[in-house]
Formats: sequence, structure tokens, C-alpha cells
Amino acid sequence: MTASTTRFSVRSSLATSPPALPVFDNPPPSELFGRDIFSFKLMRERLPKSVYERLQATIENDNPISPSDADVIASAMKDWAIERGATHFTHWFQPLTGVTAEKHDAFLTPTSSGDIVNEFSGKMLIKGEPDASSFPSGGIRSTFEARGYTAWDPTSPVFLLKSGGRLTLYVPSIFLSHTGEALDAKTPLLRSQEAVSRQAIRILRFFGNDRVTRVRAMVGPEQEYFLVDRRLYSLRPDLIMAGRTVFGAPSPKGQELEDHYFGAISPKILAFMTEVENRLWALGIPARTRHNEVAPAQFELAPLYEQINLAVDHNMLLLKVLRDTAAEFGLTCLLHEKPFIGINGSGKHNNWSLCDSEGNNLMDPGPTPWNNPQFMVFLAAVLRAVHKYSLPLRIGVTGAGNDHRLGANEAPPAILSVFLGDQLADVIKAYSEGKSDAETWRVSNMTPGVSALAPLARDITDRNRTSPFAFTGNKFEFRAVGSSQSIAPANIALNSSVACALDDIATELEKDASTGLDRLQACRRVLTKFFEQHLPVVFNGNNYSPEWEEEAKKRGLWNLKDSVAALAHYTDPEVQDVFTRHGILSEREIEARQEVLLENYIRVVHVEVKLVQTLGRSTVLPVALSELKKAADLINAVKNLPKPPDAPAKPEELYYNGLYTHTSKLTVLLDELDATRIKLENLEGALTQAEAARDQLLPLLLKIRTEVDALELLIDDGAWPLPKYGELLWQ
Repeated sequence: MTASTTRFSVRSSLATSPPALPVFDNPPPSELFGRDIFSFKLMRERLPKSVYERLQATIENDNPISPSDADVIASAMKDWAIERGATHFTHWFQPLTGVTAEKHDAFLTPTSSGDIVNEFSGKMLIKGEPDASSFPSGGIRSTFEARGYTAWDPTSPVFLLKSGGRLTLYVPSIFLSHTGEALDAKTPLLRSQEAVSRQAIRILRFFGNDRVTRVRAMVGPEQEYFLVDRRLYSLRPDLIMAGRTVFGAPSPKGQELEDHYFGAISPKILAFMTEVENRLWALGIPARTRHNEVAPAQFELAPLYEQINLAVDHNMLLLKVLRDTAAEFGLTCLLHEKPFIGINGSGKHNNWSLCDSEGNNLMDPGPTPWNNPQFMVFLAAVLRAVHKYSLPLRIGVTGAGNDHRLGANEAPPAILSVFLGDQLADVIKAYSEGKSDAETWRVSNMTPGVSALAPLARDITDRNRTSPFAFTGNKFEFRAVGSSQSIAPANIALNSSVACALDDIATELEKDASTGLDRLQACRRVLTKFFEQHLPVVFNGNNYSPEWEEEAKKRGLWNLKDSVAALAHYTDPEVQDVFTRHGILSEREIEARQEVLLENYIRVVHVEVKLVQTLGRSTVLPVALSELKKAADLINAVKNLPKPPDAPAKPEELYYNGLYTHTSKLTVLLDELDATRIKLENLEGALTQAEAARDQLLPLLLKIRTEVDALELLIDDGAWPLPKYGELLWQ
């Protein structure tokens, strides 16, 4: 069976015999939530009171845990897991691959009598030892140096996960080299959390708050994704290996009618979403919102806010649940930032704020922000972080996949600016001028004009969906994170930048206070200075407009349009200072991450190059040449037939010429791509190789795509082997 007939067979089965939906239990959320985690409730039930209280202090106040307590906790976890049917445990960690990793060990341990017992000690809970040489390390580990350590992160709950019919106990962990460097995303995340907490507490102490013991960053990441039929997906090697279509002409209908966004959810997709939510709730993940997104076959899931460490772990789990559940529904979940050209890609909006140990949101302006100097300090810190420390933030969202999305009139541009809204901008101006004018903060209602409907409260500010960093009432939405990416790097950069900004502001406030200056006078002096310095980063208009790009250049804002340009600055002294000042990353760890990210970029591009070469030569060219022969045979068959006098040209010749032009260009470009790839293999240095991949290989891929997509629109639909956009997106 040829590829084209396989495609038609799948198309026919989709129309006549859709796969039966799996049947799952659907208990109420109250029964499900937290069922598969070792929760506080289970801890209270299964641990001695003193051990439980010390573990709770570890989780809430970052107190270290003792080895003796670890033994008791491990035994309780093991008993619970085995009662539920688990046979193995694993330290679950987040290496620099951007995904998660796990090595499973059975609870079973042989005895001297030849029997086996279930064992899970505190030592086994606290530390594991995977092979660190098999993970990217940017030179921290040589290939012959294998030892690495995973260490239990007690601030994130252990959980049970079923795969292959078996339950496994997952222990969230960090990952360190033999010499103590961080080889993962979680270690610097935890360090950045402590750093921003220390600096935020300095501000709170300045305002006389001695009660707060810690400040946590809170995050709620909105997750976008695509769903396509698994049978059609299996006929697209590019989707399988690259996560995106390297070829594909746009569908006759895309998103131009704007009828998919918030549209009625189909029964099949709703059943899928329901099962995803059930699994997430069982894992203690507070999934709340589900809806159709802008592009056809695109959807979104959003959880409630959580402490940043949980939010990162839960988002990585969410990606796995989406993929696994999709497979059971005969679907494939696509998480690439741009799987289809010509329609919106997918992102991950990172909603971020700071919350103190008493439950107060430090980003909440309150009813009169001009009389809330504490809020104004934290607002100034965010503006300074995005303005002065924008390079780390831009580096935090780098990736070859995200480069297809950023700045494409669907996501924020690569220029980092802050949307505050006109009213909050007016408040800043009034505060700096020593005014307390309530007119700058106009709370109002809108009247729908329908008698039966009550007036609706109007938010203080509109939402700006083009802004990369927008204030949305009591939090900031960092919209540049890619859908496939871990949110850890972006939040490490955000926490680190805000910690530095808070440090800068606290130092000046404390200096003024030491001279006897009144607290409010010190605030006004310092904040006036910082607001004036950093207001150039505030932009409330259309971030997609060409005029903004010119204006941003005048304001001195960075515009690093691709990952390679951004990563070249990772080791700049001012960037390193953001991470080293508070011990979040060492210089060696920074250099390693730069190397890993550049290598990943190069490898992604080279995989796509090989895919284009393989598909171009073995799939597209044979079909094109076959169609070219048919067209030539047709020309020969009708050449002696008379042409109507008013016909401008023979259609068979026009068709042949079009096929010939695109096929010959494709052949030449494939040869050029092969020669270029071979030439670039001899370049030295990751940055040089990445720049060459960006400047020489990617343009060739686009040129080849142009010819292939043109052929797709010309060639007989019955002969085209690859599932088309219309089939993938409209099921």
C-alpha cells in the first residue's frame, strides 16, 4: 500500500468509523483531588505527630529534615504506595534536556534466607544516583565521569503515577553533579525562590512588618496545545520527530473566521478534557479552565495559582498527562510552539506574583495604590527587573521552537516591555509628583443597556494581549514562554531579576532610613528616582506595530529576535551578576547552560534539516517526478489534437511547466542544503555553529518548504502522500 492510499484509507475510516471513546470513571472532584499524592492529610494520619510537625516546618519554612525523620517518612510513604498497588519508586527530576527524567527501582530487597522484603529507607528517599554523564551538562561532567546525585525535594509532594498498568511512587528531586553543581532546572529555581524571599522581606521589614517569615513567588501557567488524530499523525514523520510540520500548505480554512476560539467543545474533546482534569485533580493539580483556543484543533488548560515550586512540577506533570491521555483517545497532543504554519502557535502564559506567609498578595494595589507605598515599591522592582535585567528574562524563553512563534503577531514580540494601563501609569506619575489624587484610579461600572441585567463592574485596566509582560490587576503575565518549554528557566530569570531589583531598592531605602529620613519621604525620593529611570520600559500600545519597534529602539530596549542572538549574551558580566549576586547560579553553571542551550538549538535545526532531506528526496520528489511523467505523457497524447482558437495556452503544458519549475528548484535546493550541512559540520564552537544554523540552514529550509508546498497545491490530491493541514486540523 502506497503512502497516498494509506492516507486515503485513514481519511475514509475517520469519516465512516471514528474510534470508540474509552470509558472512565467520573467521580466528583471533591473525592478525586489529591488522591494520588502523599498529602498533609495522609501525613497527619500516618506519621508521628512530632515527625509530621517537623516535616510541615520543612515544607513551609524550608527547615532541613533529619535522617531519622526521613526513615520514618520513607516507611510511611512505602506502606501507602504498596497499599495502593505500587511496586517501584523513582527520583523524578528535571535535567537540562527541558523534560523530566526517571529511573525506577523496585521496593523489593532480598534477604539472607532467600526471601524478599519491601524496603524504602530514609537514605533511599533522600538520595539517588543516576548516570550524570548521559545528560547534557555543558562540560560540567565529562563523558567518562558518570556520578551524579538526585536529592529529594520535600517541598513538593511525592505522588503515584500509573503507566503500563503499574503504579510507581514518584519522588520530586533535584539533580547535582559529583562536585555539587546544579545539573537541573529545579535547583536554581529553589535558590531563586529563597533569594526573592530574602529581598522581599527586607522591604517588608522596612515598612515595619516583623511578622512575615517568608515570601513565595506564585505562578499560574496557562497551557496551550493542539490535538490531532493519531492515525494521521503517524503518517507525518516530521510531526513525530520534530513536533512540527516542515512541509504543509495552508488549509483553505484556517482561523480567519474566528469561529474556533471559545467555541462549543466537541463531545470527543470534552471527554478528553474531562479525563485529563480527573487525572490532574488526583495529582493535586488545581486545573480549572478549559476552552477552544484561536487556531483550529488548538485548546487551552489553565490551573489556579500555586507556589512556584509546585507550579513548575505540576506543569511538567500536566504535559505528560496531556500526552498520555490523548493516546488513549486515539489522539496525539502536539506541544510544539508552531506545529502548523499560517495559524497561531502555542504558548504558556506565566502569571506571576509574590505572596507573603500571611497570605497577602504583594502585587495587589488595593483600592488606593497612591496611598500604598509598599505596593509601589514592589511595582518599581518589577519595572526595574524587566528594564535593567531584561537580558536574563529574554534568555529564559529561548528555544528553536519558540523562535517560530515570538513576534509572529500571535505572541509577544522579542522586545520586552511592560503593560500597566493608563490609570496605573497615571498613579505612578501622581505619586512621583507628590499628589494623592483619587481621580487617577477610576473604578466604574458599565451598563449593558438591558433592563434585566445589573451594571457590570469595569476592571481598572483593559488587557493588552500584545504585551510580553502585562499587569493584569494583581499579578504580571509573562506571555513569552513557549508551550513545550519548562516554566522553570523563565521563573528562575524572573525571580533572580526581581531579587536584584528589590535588593537595589531596599539598599537605598535602608540608607535613607539610617540618616533619619522619614519612611514615607524615603519612599517618595527613592521611588521617584526609580520610576523616572524605568518608565521607558512601560508601553501600553500595540506591541505588534512596526512603529513600536522603532520607538523601542529609541528607548534603548533590547530587540533580540532569535534564541542565538539572546544566548550570545548569557555570559555577559551584567547577566552573570543577576544570577551570581544571590547564589542562584555560579559562573560555571551559567557557562554550562549557555553551552547546553546552544547545542540543543543546533541539534533541533539539524534534525529538521535531515527530515527535510529525507522527506524531500524519498517522499516528495518521487511523487513529483511521477506526476511530471504523467503530465508529459498527457502532452504527448494530446499534442496532435486541435486547440480552440481562443485558448491562450494548452492547460497540460501550463501544468507541466509549473510542476517542472517547482520540482527542479526543489532538487537544486536539496543538494544545496546537503552541501551546506556538510560544510558547517567542521565549524568549531557552539555559538559559531548555532549562528551558522540560523543564518544558513534555516533560510534554506524555508525555501525548500516554499517549493514543496507549491507542489502540494499542484499535484493530484490522490497521489499526495502526506496528510494535509485540512485533514489534520479539521476533524
